[in-house]
Amino acid sequence: MDGNMIGPGPYRATKLWNETVKLFRGGMPLRRHWAHFRSYDNSFTGSEAVDYLHELLKRNQNFGPEVTRYQSLQLLRKFLKNHVIEDVKGRFGKEDFDDNGRLYRFPPQSPLKPLPRRVPVSQRGFIPPIPRWDECGETQVSDKIPMKPLILNSESWNKRHSIAIGEVPQCKLIQRKDIAPKHVDQIWKSMTLSHLQNVLGLQSLDGVLDSKLMSPKHIVHNVFSVNRQGIVVLKNKSEDLPHWVLSAMKCLANWPNGNDSKQPMYPGFERDVFRTVAEHFQRLKEPLLTFHLYEIFVSILGLLPRQQIAVEALQVCSLLLPPANRRKLQLLMRLMAKACHNPALPPLNDAIGTRTLMVQTFSRCILCSGDEVDLDDLLATKLVNFMIDNHENVLKVPAVLHKTVEDHLSHLRRAQFQRSYPDIYRRRFPTPESETAVFPERPQRLRPQLMFFTLKKPLQPFQRSWSFRA
Repeated sequence: MDGNMIGPGPYRATKLWNETVKLFRGGMPLRRHWAHFRSYDNSFTGSEAVDYLHELLKRNQNFGPEVTRYQSLQLLRKFLKNHVIEDVKGRFGKEDFDDNGRLYRFPPQSPLKPLPRRVPVSQRGFIPPIPRWDECGETQVSDKIPMKPLILNSESWNKRHSIAIGEVPQCKLIQRKDIAPKHVDQIWKSMTLSHLQNVLGLQSLDGVLDSKLMSPKHIVHNVFSVNRQGIVVLKNKSEDLPHWVLSAMKCLANWPNGNDSKQPMYPGFERDVFRTVAEHFQRLKEPLLTFHLYEIFVSILGLLPRQQIAVEALQVCSLLLPPANRRKLQLLMRLMAKACHNPALPPLNDAIGTRTLMVQTFSRCILCSGDEVDLDDLLATKLVNFMIDNHENVLKVPAVLHKTVEDHLSHLRRAQFQRSYPDIYRRRFPTPESETAVFPERPQRLRPQLMFFTLKKPLQPFQRSWSFRA
């Protein structure tokens, strides 16, 4: 395949742009063309450029065979706009590349984008350290309540101390202390970013993600404020989709049984419903995955062939979204997946299939950069196709991360309880040595040889015992 596979890492979108430009400039066939009674050396027609770029992108393992000719045409227009190519008269602008009467050439100056300079270490968006138990000094103290057995998440720790928990009378009144909410939020943020870094296989998130812009409250909300289907529930209803959009999405997703409003089903009704949904999402000020997270989601595209790792990376990254964005993305992905797999849904377009229409309509609403030079159409199409195929898993809370954080919080609470009430902790949660003294080991089982020897003895006749008499 043409092009080297560019894996996760800083400035991946810029590297993909530069590589695509170099491959196109280095391989595009150039020859003499005639136009308006003049000859132009080292030139090519618009249709030749579209055909070559389309084949180049399909062979490139960074993009794949799903690239359409229309996407190649759109990219070529970006090339013209950003001085990668020019017409033979030295002009730039938006042209129709399927017009064989127009000729183009490569300008002498370099069209490559410079990689951003690395920021100093002191200014990098490093992962904040995970607070230790002795740093969680600020606690919330509730009113005095009857002490109950601690509910712990670490299964192994529960098994070890479950018998000893009942030693202290439950009616004893003590002040219950817990980790401050701001520390809990910070732990979730630190461990989420650390887990993301490990999943992507990166030594640092520098150049991929600015951790200072990530809100720990968003992560905690996305994990815990969900309904039974795992869809985010918003506290501020004004941030949710309008009722008429939700109604249209439900109608289309459950076609033909989702028309709650009982509107008349005229011919083409489903197309009008789809257009209603599409127009709302296309009017959003920024994509659902946000401009800030563009680089991190683009970095996952190296990982798509490794499906399980890519799914986990998407799970973690989507926790960083504002809750309103995550909810809208969850609802939109469910709509797209259901529509693509619903044979009862009439065609929504006469020229292209439902899946292609869904991807073309919503891909830029999901992922795009704030820079028009980037390969938004190609990258967004690749990501959205993968998300449709794995829609049931990509927006779930990652189970491994959830358990890891909860176990860490349990450890902090135990440590804090031990520091606050050492005598009670010592009686409640004995050491392995004290457990051995209270619960001695069971006698060892007989060796197989002795058991076999015992079974070989003849059965003794049953003798009635006097203890059975009345």
